[in-house]
Parts: sequence; structure tokens; C-alpha cells
Amino acid sequence: MSPANHSQVAAFVLLGLSREWGLRLPLFLVFSAVYLLTVAGNLLIVAVVTSEPRLHTTMYFLLGNLSFLDFCYSTVTAPRMLADLLSGNPTISLGACLTQLFFFHFIGGIKIFLLTVMAYDRYVAISRPLRYALIMNQTACGLLLAASWVGGFIHSIVQVGLTVRLPFCGPDQLDNFYCDVPQLIKLACADTFVLELLMVSNNGLVTLLCFLVLLGSYTALLLLLRGQAGEARGKALATCASHVAVVTLIFVPCVYIYARPFRTFPMDKGVSVLYTVVTPMLNPAIYTLRNKDVIRAMKKLWRRRKGLRSHSEP
Repeated sequence: MSPANHSQVAAFVLLGLSREWGLRLPLFLVFSAVYLLTVAGNLLIVAVVTSEPRLHTTMYFLLGNLSFLDFCYSTVTAPRMLADLLSGNPTISLGACLTQLFFFHFIGGIKIFLLTVMAYDRYVAISRPLRYALIMNQTACGLLLAASWVGGFIHSIVQVGLTVRLPFCGPDQLDNFYCDVPQLIKLACADTFVLELLMVSNNGLVTLLCFLVLLGSYTALLLLLRGQAGEARGKALATCASHVAVVTLIFVPCVYIYARPFRTFPMDKGVSVLYTVVTPMLNPAIYTLRNKDVIRAMKKLWRRRKGLRSHSEP
């Protein structure tokens, strides 16, 4: 039957993480705590980097931007997921679904490009320490950040542009807790083989290529650090280790989801939860637990706020 003979689906039913009411409340409590920690941790880093003059460097400027993006990235999916866990019939309109899809890939694309910029920043700092301030000056850093936002926008608008042209005439059950390309394409009442190839190329292969480039760059950095000694070497190793951990947590799940045919596997929802909800919570801990500068700045900010409160009391 031709898709033109079907009515257009106006909304989708989100199957979510579980259809069992006995599991929904525990899941709601767990992921509410995760989301609150994500918001608090990432916004704390943004506040610390902004308020502490000693952290007004390129590396911490990029770190602050990554924390802000992690907050936004989690907010695109987590609040809706939490509301749907308590809803009897969670649905999302087609327009809202496409809007969520746009911001999900927009912010995710910026993060991927920003992590590449952060790897380049560390490479210049370690391989060209005397020229680092000249190469990674304020103008260059701003241009690289702007390029990351433009790249994320182009990546996202391509996803939405290809998806919005699809006819959706049933079924209307979307097997996830948020709107994403793999699940939406499976609901289209049209042949999507060519579109899947385009999506896999745009999402999966590009993500895989960026991941391999980043791993190669950090491997080169580790080789460069072998020739250094002392406290500077230990600090650089700790910074590279935290960057590699974040890159792995972000890229490995993305490669798993997008660099393969859009078929359903048992691990899909668990992996989606990992990189959309859990990883944004872990990033602040990874960057701050071993970073003495950030911890010192947090203590200073806490003392400053405590002093202001004591002065304001009668």
C-alpha cells in the first residue's frame, strides 16, 4: 500500500526504559539523583572556571565549555525521561520529537568537535610549550570554539533535514526514552536503505574516525611525555588520562549506536542511558578529582561564599 494512502502520525508513544510499574519508581529515584548530580557538578565547574582568575586559561576555558555542554546534553533527554517514568501513557508529538532530535545532535556534535579542539590544545601545550601562548591565543581559541558550534549545527540540521522528509503512518511506538534517528527511521513507511547508509556515514563513520584520530593524538602525546621528567610530566599525564577517559566514555557508546545498521539489540537502551545520562555526570568527577587547581579554586569559592553569608547575617 502506498504511504500516501496512510494518515500521517501526529505523535509517538515512547516505550521508555521499562513498561513495568514496579520498576518505574526506583528508576525515577535513581535517575533523578543522577540528573541532579549532573546539573550541580557541571554548573559548579562553570562557576569555578568563570570566577577564579587563575583558571582563565585556554585549557580551563575549554573545560568550562564542555561542562556547560554536558549540562545541556543531559537536559535534552533526562527531564523528559523522568516525567515519562511517572506517566501512564508517555507520548511525544512529531514536532517535539524532531526538536529534541535537533538539539540532541546539535549539542552532541559540538561536544565531539570540542573534544578534538581540547586534544589539539594539549598537543600544542606539550609539543610546543614555548609557542603555546602564541598558537592558542584568545582569538584562535574563540575561532575553534565557534567552528565547533557551526560543525554541530551542520551535523544536526542534516539529521533533521533527512528525517523530516520521511512519511510516518504507523506504527507509532518508539522503542526508546528519547527521539533519535535509529528508532525514527524504523517507523517510517518507506524504503530507508539509502537513508540508513547516509545516516551511518554521517554519524557512525565520522564518529569512529574522530575517535581514532583522538586516540592517535593522545598516544603521540604520551610518547612525547616520555622525554619529560618531574612534576610537569605527572601533571600532563594526569590531564591526558582524564581526557582519554572522557573521550572513551563519549565515543565508544556513540560508535556502538551509530556505526552499524539500525537494528535493535538488547544492550541498546543501556548504552543510550550511559552516554546520554550517566556520562555527563561522570565528566566533572573525572576532571576534578585529580585536578588540584580546580579543587583549590572550589575551596576558594566556597570560602568566599561562606564569608559573604556571614557578613550578610545581622
